[in-house]
Amino acid sequence: MPIVQGRTRAQIRQSIGYNLGAVYVSASSSGSSDSATIIDNTLVGADDNYNGKWVVFNDADGTTGQVTRVSDYTSSSTTLALSPSLAANAAQNDTYELWDSEYNPAAINEFINQAIIDSSDRIFDPVESLALHTDGYQLRYDVPSGLVMIQNIYYRSSVDFIQLHPCASTFDEVSTPTGFTLELDTKDKKQGSQSLKISLADGASPGAFIADSITAKNISGYDTIEMWVKVTGISSAILAGNLKLHLDDGTVAADGTDKESLNIPAISPDTWTFVRMTLANPESDTAIASIGLEHDADLGADVTVWIDDINAVKSDSARWEKTPRNLWRIDLEDSAIVFDKYFHGVASYNLLKIVGGDKPALITSDTVSPEIPDQYLIAQGTGMAYAASSGGPSTDPDQRRSQAGFWFGKASADRRNFPMLRDVRLVV
Repeated sequence: MPIVQGRTRAQIRQSIGYNLGAVYVSASSSGSSDSATIIDNTLVGADDNYNGKWVVFNDADGTTGQVTRVSDYTSSSTTLALSPSLAANAAQNDTYELWDSEYNPAAINEFINQAIIDSSDRIFDPVESLALHTDGYQLRYDVPSGLVMIQNIYYRSSVDFIQLHPCASTFDEVSTPTGFTLELDTKDKKQGSQSLKISLADGASPGAFIADSITAKNISGYDTIEMWVKVTGISSAILAGNLKLHLDDGTVAADGTDKESLNIPAISPDTWTFVRMTLANPESDTAIASIGLEHDADLGADVTVWIDDINAVKSDSARWEKTPRNLWRIDLEDSAIVFDKYFHGVASYNLLKIVGGDKPALITSDTVSPEIPDQYLIAQGTGMAYAASSGGPSTDPDQRRSQAGFWFGKASADRRNFPMLRDVRLVV
């Protein structure tokens, strides 16, 4: 990945403006009494000297990137009159950009995004996903969200862990709440011989929970809880925290006093999902003796939840092995990863790490930094601005087409410095 300087869109736009010789960056010298003026005692020139120029206003209180235009300039008070008005009165030291009339800063923002689009076939924003876990049966998996290409797939060959609950027995440490029915499911499971199936009826109240006692276990040296969850009877994904996992050294109470109260991440309907939750207070988890599942939000009637194989894991201890490339392929039509049947002999029950990338995101705010090198965006944006304002042969006295060619050449050189992508498989 080439170096990304981390400059914001506003800074990149200003750099393009400096290359064009078209921008003046300054700040209000005093507060304005209305939202249609900026006072700046650094401005020089006669009345109307700045009429028609563009203004990008940045309010220190949070109104950033508002584009307006100078309708009048009064030299005696160094005051710019603006139309349309700003969203807030300009205060002292609020910054702004003053652009030549032929370069609309909104167009410059668009050129920056066009440059990002132009580069999206050559550079990707790096992404790693731990969303998938094998089970010894499934060979086809939906590509995790946020990935448009995959470079490698790794499987976790080993990790330090403590099994907290195999979900091979019902939770019976506290009375089963109204509306809950618990049973073991020997057919729909992910690990071992069964999973815990929890059926929720109309009487299942938000905040109700089940709990089970376990042999006290010291997980203070661990950082993550991993488990399987499946939910049916819902029309859309449940939200993170609709279900909660509780851990305590006494009996789980689900009242804010437990050692750990972890939000189970969002779960799609009717899909076994391997979830990972970071422990909030591992240093106090020296004798976990109770584990509970809370129905924190009303999921509706006739909802069923399965859970399986709850473990505490020391993430940094993981050892990762690369999956041979001949054992997996991409189904582009369905955006799915498909493993060869021999893959089960390599990784029958393992967490997967998908290493790939996403398309660089477009920028919609002045405070956001790009995901690709700034110097390319500055050069390409400058070239596009020159090209857009060059006109025909008789209307280009400033040789802007020549300038555009120079900056496009520089952008092309910067683009060649993007990293060479090898062994990449597109997923869309």
